[in-house]
Amino acid sequence: MTALPQAASAQFSALGTYVFVAVTDHRHLEDVVDITAGILAAVDRACSRFRDDSDLRRVNAGAGTWVKADPLLIAAVDAAVHAARDTDGLIDPLLGRVMVSMGYDRDFRSLPLVGRPATTVAPRPGAWRDIAFSDDAIRIPEGTALDLGSIGKAWASDLAAVTIGNHLGFDALISVGGDIAVSGSLEWPVDISERPDQDPDQTVWIREAGLATSSTAVRRWQAGDVVRHHLIDPRTGASAPDVWRTVSAIGPTCGSANTSSTAAIVLGDGALPWLEARGISARLVSTQGVVHTVGQWPEESE
Repeated sequence: MTALPQAASAQFSALGTYVFVAVTDHRHLEDVVDITAGILAAVDRACSRFRDDSDLRRVNAGAGTWVKADPLLIAAVDAAVHAARDTDGLIDPLLGRVMVSMGYDRDFRSLPLVGRPATTVAPRPGAWRDIAFSDDAIRIPEGTALDLGSIGKAWASDLAAVTIGNHLGFDALISVGGDIAVSGSLEWPVDISERPDQDPDQTVWIREAGLATSSTAVRRWQAGDVVRHHLIDPRTGASAPDVWRTVSAIGPTCGSANTSSTAAIVLGDGALPWLEARGISARLVSTQGVVHTVGQWPEESE
């Protein structure tokens, strides 16, 4: 991550990934770290698929019934349902049982690279339309299970940025696993790379926007003799086709950017016209390493 010359930054771990925060005044860095870490810890307690004590696990266990839930989980599921609606189901928050059947049944850091053969659990396309909310409870359809991996990090980045902007009122950048949200009106430089430990392929500048990257290159494992990755096509219940290994997108929020980048991975060969029709600025890297850009994505420097 590139920072402004006068900015101060810090990095820590949360939600199974790295978190990077930057502020324009070093005197505010500790406050931003504390607020961000506190928000992400609360999101993990409410929304984790891997914690026995999470509200999400209780909702999944009570599928078909109303289950009391933390407002954070309700808000996150509401955001995921909006993403499903915006993409006509290309983003689906009810893929929990599918993910488990494919072998992704624990935090990825604990997942064996070669695991048991996958069983087959067919997705229920459109079941997300039957998710119901009240002020303090959720009901998901019987036989389904929530998984917020498709939207969770981006939504958490937005939540942290909005909280910092509302309570502290200054410029900050929050990156949760490369899903980036900003508070304030400052323009920030952001390095684009497929892995956090790689040299950047490009630096772009964002202001009052979000940027998210979805990739099939990192979270991969083998179930039996089949190689899987974590981005699922809800239409098939299988890992999305290996057409794009990385997609980065810009949107009004980090959540909207993540919705675009994830949908593009799922669409495979149909990603470019889908992004173009919606006026989305994005950078796509094929499995052969060929770079395509759409919308107003900046040209790469020679």
